[in-house]
Amino acid sequence: MGLSSKLFLIAADDNVHALSNAAFMRMLRRESDTRIPEFAGQLVRQASIVIALERREPTTIVRCTFSILDIDQKGVLDVERWDAQQIALVADPFASERPVRGDIPQVIDAAHRFIARGGAWVPEQALLNRIEQAALQKLVCPRVKVVR
Repeated sequence: MGLSSKLFLIAADDNVHALSNAAFMRMLRRESDTRIPEFAGQLVRQASIVIALERREPTTIVRCTFSILDIDQKGVLDVERWDAQQIALVADPFASERPVRGDIPQVIDAAHRFIARGGAWVPEQALLNRIEQAALQKLVCPRVKVVR
């Protein structure tokens, strides 16, 4: 048994689009000004799905995470915002619930939580079903056109 990772972008009309892992990595590294013009100027929902494989065929969903990507007017990913959201998500379980200042016990530093929540979303069940079907190769979906 093996594992595989699938990425999807969800358009404003809830259509599911496959995004190659290699293209997303180029976007994160800002290689050759990699862009996705069809999503320019939008906050785009992303689904990252890990699937189990048997004999190289997808069998089950192992894990799903959902992020929001900020794509500028040129179609370029705002990597700084994405990085901040990912770091905040990792930091959250380790966050202290202690007050920021000892003299004001009601104040809790929750900035990382707001940053993390700004980069996450939860799909409705019907959309989740379509995303999972696409990840398991039971639903054909268009590929995101990546321009360099």
